Amino acid sequence: MAKKILIVDDAAFMRMMIKDILTKNGFEVVGEAADGAQAVEKYKETTPDLVTMDITMPEMDGITALKEIKKIDGSAKIIMCSAMGQQAMVIDAIQAGAKDFIVKPFQADRVIEAISKAIG
Repeated sequence: MAKKILIVDDAAFMRMMIKDILTKNGFEVVGEAADGAQAVEKYKETTPDLVTMDITMPEMDGITALKEIKKIDGSAKIIMCSAMGQQAMVIDAIQAGAKDFIVKPFQADRVIEAISKAIG
């Protein structure tokens, strides 16, 4: 069975890029969210195997959303997506329970590697 992924990014083209990489590699994208608040709701609805979470978003940022999702499901697997120069935020995210992070612009092999490793 294909692993179910929830994609969270405030930029529609970034979601499209990740979705494209994932579907080409046999993953099923079960939902998309444009901010952290939507991400928490979509997580409850779709119970994905993994979430790709942008760090910087309006409404609720990725780290806050990560913490909220972890409260709902302690075993949630979340990979943070960050732009270059967000190392401090990435460290915060890892400490809050993120499994890994991928840097924008996305490289397909790195995305797949991080997701495969996190899902296990």
